[in-house]
Amino acid sequence: MAAEETRGVGAIAETVKWGNPSFTPEKPKIGSSVRLENRAGGDMALMFICHTGLVDEFREIYADVLTFEGNRAIVLRANEKLPENELRHCVALAFTYHLRKRAR
Repeated sequence: MAAEETRGVGAIAETVKWGNPSFTPEKPKIGSSVRLENRAGGDMALMFICHTGLVDEFREIYADVLTFEGNRAIVLRANEKLPENELRHCVALAFTYHLRKRAR
């Protein structure tokens, strides 16, 4: 999992937000949450807090690989192969959001 491979993140808490599983570092002020949302037709979305700018950051890096929805989501199509390395990197960036923000 991305959290285990990412320095400084530590344990991840799983909760339910808006009826969907949500994951965030247990330690406060480490990172931002990632929520999984089921979509029609078997699609899924990785949802991020819109005011963080994370999706814009992901778009700069992976515009040619990932499908985005506004400033909130990475959309995963049921009929497409998952770009695992890119998704792992995006989750790691979300889980270290506050750490990286302080380091700037």
